[in-house]
Amino acid sequence: MARRAYVVAAVAAAVGLVAAGCGNSSNSHTATSASTPASKASKTVTASVSQATTTTSASVNTDLQALIPVPPNTAHTDGPDSIQENGIHLHFMVNGAPVEVMAAYKTALLGKSWSLILDSSSNGGSGGGATYTASNGNAFGFFNGGGWGDTVDIDACAWPAKPADHSCGHQR
Repeated sequence: MARRAYVVAAVAAAVGLVAAGCGNSSNSHTATSASTPASKASKTVTASVSQATTTTSASVNTDLQALIPVPPNTAHTDGPDSIQENGIHLHFMVNGAPVEVMAAYKTALLGKSWSLILDSSSNGGSGGGATYTASNGNAFGFFNGGGWGDTVDIDACAWPAKPADHSCGHQR
């Protein structure tokens, strides 16, 4: 009879392991215990399961979003939106002259430890814009902005590593 109780306890523990492995618990260890009633000779089996941690795009996006500066005088922000290859996109509508806004944004990128790979700017009259391609550790970023008068659109995209396609456009 004691052997039967041990087998029942072992089966219960195995079922608990399977259930713990299939669940979506955020616990890193799940303990399952089974025993027979105290009136009989009992044995307790305790098992521990370590669940693998996977990086979701949400957590990557949170890390990447922290690398993207919000421009001063931002009137409106869209995003973050998920884009290809675990990247994120943010869109900013900024009040100010395009040349000055993009120069300030370049300073903000450098302040967030981005290293510029490409710095392309243009201006004409009261319009203008700039495109910055940058890296920050393994992260890769593409920042494009421009406008006319006192309004500037900035599209900011970042990826955990350099993507095959770094298209970054307005994602409405």
